[in-house]
Amino acid sequence: MKAFAQLFLSLDETNKTNEKVRVLKEYFTSVPDSDKMHMLALFTGRRPKRPINSTLVRNWAIEVSNIPAWLFEESYHVVGDLAETMALLMPANENSSHKSLTEWIAEINEIATRTEEERKLWLVESWAMLDSQERFVFNKLLTGSFRVGVSQNLVIKALADISGIEAPTLTHRIMGSWMPETYHYPQLIQAQGAADDISRPYPFFLAYPIQETSEKRKTADDLETSLGDADDWQAEWKWDGIRAQMIKREGKIFIWSRGEDLSTDKFPELHPFLNALPDGTVLDGEILSFRDDQPLPFNVLQTRIGRKNLSKKILEESPVAVIAYDCLEYEGVDIRSKTQSERREILESLQAATSFSDIFRISALIKFDNWGELETIREQSRAMIAEGIMLKRKNATYQVGRRRGDWWKWKIDPLSIDAVMIYAQKGHGRRADLYTDYTFAVWDGDKLVPFAKAYSGLTDQEINKVDNFVKRNTLEKFGPVRTVKPELVFEIGFEGINKSTRHKSGIALRFPRILRWRHDKKKEEADTLESLKSLLNE
Repeated sequence: MKAFAQLFLSLDETNKTNEKVRVLKEYFTSVPDSDKMHMLALFTGRRPKRPINSTLVRNWAIEVSNIPAWLFEESYHVVGDLAETMALLMPANENSSHKSLTEWIAEINEIATRTEEERKLWLVESWAMLDSQERFVFNKLLTGSFRVGVSQNLVIKALADISGIEAPTLTHRIMGSWMPETYHYPQLIQAQGAADDISRPYPFFLAYPIQETSEKRKTADDLETSLGDADDWQAEWKWDGIRAQMIKREGKIFIWSRGEDLSTDKFPELHPFLNALPDGTVLDGEILSFRDDQPLPFNVLQTRIGRKNLSKKILEESPVAVIAYDCLEYEGVDIRSKTQSERREILESLQAATSFSDIFRISALIKFDNWGELETIREQSRAMIAEGIMLKRKNATYQVGRRRGDWWKWKIDPLSIDAVMIYAQKGHGRRADLYTDYTFAVWDGDKLVPFAKAYSGLTDQEINKVDNFVKRNTLEKFGPVRTVKPELVFEIGFEGINKSTRHKSGIALRFPRILRWRHDKKKEEADTLESLKSLLNE
């Protein structure tokens, strides 16, 4: 744990890429193989399950800290992170443990089966044998809140440098549902390929945005300049569903979401077409809800996400299909090195041979002769229940991660509304002492009705100014939330809007964020609930 805590601290202290890679390489070359795999699991999102509920952990931390509960809560609101608050408030220890990361995680996993009294005794004794930095990282693991400021790509780069295995190969090998207790370091870095896992998906290729909302709007001329001849590109609609890979190997089927969740059981309607695919096939595409041959908004699909049991009612109300747009493996061979056009031909042949064309659809290519024509077509996106257009270079290979050059997403401009900030709450991490989380409202007659929360879109300078306003204009306090004087107006952008019975406003937004601070508008000039609801048909 000492080495892992030091790794966490060293990565947190630098924002230089080369230094982070150096620190990672130093860790990989100095710890046991089992710790390497547990570190890799943690850095790629495979955290141990939380063995003790947060209320008990908090209560025991207050007891160990020997301070009043109200003071602990006030400290937590200032710090903004429970694990760090507990580490800061507990008395310093002279003792230190020599247990490895592997041993600590094994104890965390095992303690969940113990009685409450046994868990308390173990936790108090564990805190007593860790120094402040180790305790902070331990608390992160214990509470399931472990995050680290380093990308998976940097971890893979460090591992590639010391192992001699190419980064794309390593990225592929850590995909899927492996666990560090059963997948060992020698398997990961063996020269002739990792032990075969027929369920393993490929790393996703991600498109780069052509424009962000803060940029100047791109025109056909801009595309001509940056992307060249339109004949070199194929265009498809950008669908708003669940990105997934669908696998058929050795007679078994698997569905993986982009977040590396094994979701096979969540989409039983897709099983017939997957079982009918030839062995050794991997498709990339989007899972959407469909009815009457038309895609439905994402909020319909959302009703079945996270459900442990899919009732007959849910399956009837949110039937799904796949819009496939790439083939990554064919007849057991990795074909990602083939061109986009070649992979497209294989995908079309698979779809043409299926008897399940209602659930195995293929992303239609948009016909266009020039960029100006495509720019006009793009304006039809919302009518297609799409987010915009995907552009793919016809001779592009299927790559790993987000790469600028061959895949682009040209999203439509967001819907927007001018709203008044009415509540504020402090953020977390480096923004734990700043009010960065805001609730916005629109007018309903002479009353302001809250309709959305937003956390992003302002510069650091603007955040500081808003924070200063909140501190000077707080009207009421409700725990960490502050009611503020309704004065500041912001333009709120969002990708979609739907009716909602769970919200006071009667609507729910998809991906709300702040587009700009409207210094030019008074609160009375903010939009109304009626104008917001009028966007439901947009």
